[in-house]
Amino acid sequence: MPNARKLPGYLTNRFRGWRATHYAENKSWFRHLAQEGQHPRSMLIACCDSRVHVTSIFGADPGEFFIHRNIANLVPPYTPDGQQHGTSAAVEYAVTALKVAHLIVVGHSNCGGVRGCHDMCAGKAPELSAESSFVGTWMEILRPGYEATGAIADEAERIAAMEKEAVKISLANLMTFPFVREAVESETLTLHGLWHNIGEGGLDAYDSDIDAFVPVG
Repeated sequence: MPNARKLPGYLTNRFRGWRATHYAENKSWFRHLAQEGQHPRSMLIACCDSRVHVTSIFGADPGEFFIHRNIANLVPPYTPDGQQHGTSAAVEYAVTALKVAHLIVVGHSNCGGVRGCHDMCAGKAPELSAESSFVGTWMEILRPGYEATGAIADEAERIAAMEKEAVKISLANLMTFPFVREAVESETLTLHGLWHNIGEGGLDAYDSDIDAFVPVG
């Protein structure tokens, strides 16, 4: 591949530091993971946003979480159309092969993807409405969240509400997958929705009984 270049120096130095410290101090654990395979208890579906460090939030070690990240932490509805579906494939593998016990959708504050969806739906981002836009096509999953927050006049408040709608829509869409629904109904899998406030370090969990997000801890 002629376009592949040498790794930047700062990343090479960081790798060497990691190998000399964290890996060296936990070499037996890493070898155990390599030999025994992965057995995560939970799957996390989080946003690609570089500010959302889901393993750090939960103080997780390698092997604890099966993680899938995409724009705005969205899960599409079950659509077995023979096309390529990265998020759906990850969910299928986690539930049917890894047998995770918990499936957790993690949304967050100041989400650029959610803002993009808002602007697209409001007619402010015609580039996202183009058929050639992968981002715009993906964010159509959240259009019902834009419509559900129509009564909120303040734009910032509406976008913040849409961030939580993204979590709720993803949870609802997860239940359209037959293998997810079967696992939930047989009580071998539980679904959870979270929203992380980046600036404040907060974490809210969705309570379906009251249809609201409440602080964790």
